[in-house]
Amino acid sequence: MLSFLNIKKDYRLGAQTVQALGDVNGEIQSGEMVALCGPSGSGKSTLLNILGMLDMNYQGNVFIDGTPFPRKVSDATALRRSSLGFVFQRFNLIPVMSAIENVAYPLMLNKFSAKMQKEKAEQMLVKVGLEDFFHYRPEQLSGGQQQRVAIARALVHQPRLVIADEPTASLDSHSANNVIHIMKTLGHEMGTTFVIATHDSRMASQCDRCINLVDGLISSEDIQWNA
Repeated sequence: MLSFLNIKKDYRLGAQTVQALGDVNGEIQSGEMVALCGPSGSGKSTLLNILGMLDMNYQGNVFIDGTPFPRKVSDATALRRSSLGFVFQRFNLIPVMSAIENVAYPLMLNKFSAKMQKEKAEQMLVKVGLEDFFHYRPEQLSGGQQQRVAIARALVHQPRLVIADEPTASLDSHSANNVIHIMKTLGHEMGTTFVIATHDSRMASQCDRCINLVDGLISSEDIQWNA
């Protein structure tokens, strides 16, 4: 479903060139939940940004269902809007919108009818256990509830791929375990691929497997988890 070949990425740091990723290769299957693991500075966020089409200044190629990622900004934006979802550490909900309005937002961008926006947003909020919170704004929700809204928003337009950056880092243990369970259950149920950058061993151990990054390179073997 998702493959990346010979990915290289360098940064300029003053007069020096710093390698963030060096000849990285991998393949992720449809419906698989994969963790990107490794210490700070290992290249996790860099690779995540490339796979999410948030950074197009790299060498190599990324393919989704055999089609190469576009390098033109307008084409990348259109594909990202229709085929990708995002979950962030800090939730990134729109503060003036209610939970249902936040979840419906990707549907509005993809020009769904108002009726379909409402129906699909309600269905996704029910799936993440927030059927009693449709009209609550982010400030009225706990951190775990906000992240569940963010997961509903990421999945509401049935994307092929969800990119998640440290989705449990801001949560207590109970909320983190709840979020991990919801992501895994809905990802497998909907056949959506998840790629998750994480330092959280609880998150990594519940993924189908972990891709280890060390100094911008993938280790010789993935860690396999009993997920």
